[in-house]
Amino acid sequence: MPVQRLSKVLEIRKLTEDAFLLRLDAPDIADTAAPGQFVHIKCGAEQLLRRPISICNAEAGVLTVVVEARGAGTRWLAGRQPGQTVDLLGPLGNGYDVAGGRLLLIGGGIGAPPLLYAARKAAGRVTSVLGFRTAGCVILQDEFQTACDAFCLTTDDGTAGERGFVTDVSKRLLDENRFDAVLACGPKPMLKAVAALTREYGVSCQVSLEERMGCGVGACLVCACKTVKDGSEHMSRVCRDGPVFNAQEVVWE
Repeated sequence: MPVQRLSKVLEIRKLTEDAFLLRLDAPDIADTAAPGQFVHIKCGAEQLLRRPISICNAEAGVLTVVVEARGAGTRWLAGRQPGQTVDLLGPLGNGYDVAGGRLLLIGGGIGAPPLLYAARKAAGRVTSVLGFRTAGCVILQDEFQTACDAFCLTTDDGTAGERGFVTDVSKRLLDENRFDAVLACGPKPMLKAVAALTREYGVSCQVSLEERMGCGVGACLVCACKTVKDGSEHMSRVCRDGPVFNAQEVVWE
């Protein structure tokens, strides 16, 4: 059951030029949060819409999120200081199934944080592949290396890890290993490519869609996306029916 509360900022840490990690005192949210869920955060009095931010970790009453400061709302959030409060609504949405088997986690850019929580909660062995534009954009590398049995890093320009895309490395891993499921989060072109790759290899795939949201509880339809079930198309709400979907049910337009 989602709750709305004012949560105290315990820590804020700059990860890159644009990415900031916040640790928030929110026991009633952290204690019930699942990997892949998100919180809807009010970002200042002048911002009408809340911002959906994926949960990066939830432990001992502390909620961790990573924010990429791009617009006015996320810049406001990245500028909070320890001791100040933020207005949270959560946990929201349906998350990843991490119950068992060997998992391959594929993340791109700011899509990495929710996968870290999935890696920490996974019941079986976990291999993760993260991709970023360049070395200066890499986040959470140490945390993933600690949480996962195997870790691969790629950058578009080769300044850190392996040069190339996450799909290149993931294809090699799927050739060499058996995975029970793939979990992915990142930009839509990456998710579309991952969905095609997992279809080729016959591996189940769960993708977390990142859409602009209004209410966060399924009432306003701002985040509607097209999906297919039982052979027919219909509109799903990312905030309520997702953000995690079966990749083969998403209409990749």
